[in-house]
Amino acid sequence: MFHKEGYRIIGFTLLVCVVINFLSYKFIQTTQGKLLVLLTTIFLFILILQFFRNPVRLTSIDDKQVIAPVDGKIVAIEEIYEKEYFKDYRLQVSVFMSPLNVHVTRYPVSGEVVYSKYHPGKYLVAWHPKSSDKNERTTVVVDSVGFGEVLFRQIAGAVARRIVNYAKPGQKVVQGKDSGFIKFGSRVDVLLPVDTNIQVKLEQKVRGGETIIAKSD
Repeated sequence: MFHKEGYRIIGFTLLVCVVINFLSYKFIQTTQGKLLVLLTTIFLFILILQFFRNPVRLTSIDDKQVIAPVDGKIVAIEEIYEKEYFKDYRLQVSVFMSPLNVHVTRYPVSGEVVYSKYHPGKYLVAWHPKSSDKNERTTVVVDSVGFGEVLFRQIAGAVARRIVNYAKPGQKVVQGKDSGFIKFGSRVDVLLPVDTNIQVKLEQKVRGGETIIAKSD
């Protein structure tokens, strides 16, 4: 199963691979050369397919839990001053995604979208401390039952050059459902109240839509 954001790129890549192999068949004389071209294009096509995969995730919807919005590794758990929306201190949990991770972004909580904004910016590596403020990003805030307003931020990285965000103010959303997609490597921050009971540790690998990253008391 593949994400809809990948259909055009998958189709274009397939066409390019077919054309390259047709040309190699016509102009490369050796069987070894033709085979090398074939294997290389197959490998590249498989990489594109795996990047846009959209596996089914069994989300256990619970207003007393915050789930990981993406697949990846926990790279930060820290208290920060959030200056865009809350303008106060929040507990930030950051998940870094490599190009090999599933890049579907999912809602970490259910509720109503009260804020959604796109910010153009730079393309620092996603683990850079200033990437949350300097890079291309989107900020979404969902008003939830168990945690109040929860902010999550899609952040482009050095490779990611396009962020897709489906959230719109006033929209009712369900925990675990698609909220967007980030193409080719990036990071997602989740900002929670400072007294939140965090359930993950640094360097822990998480699965979007399934891993519980926080619980309410």
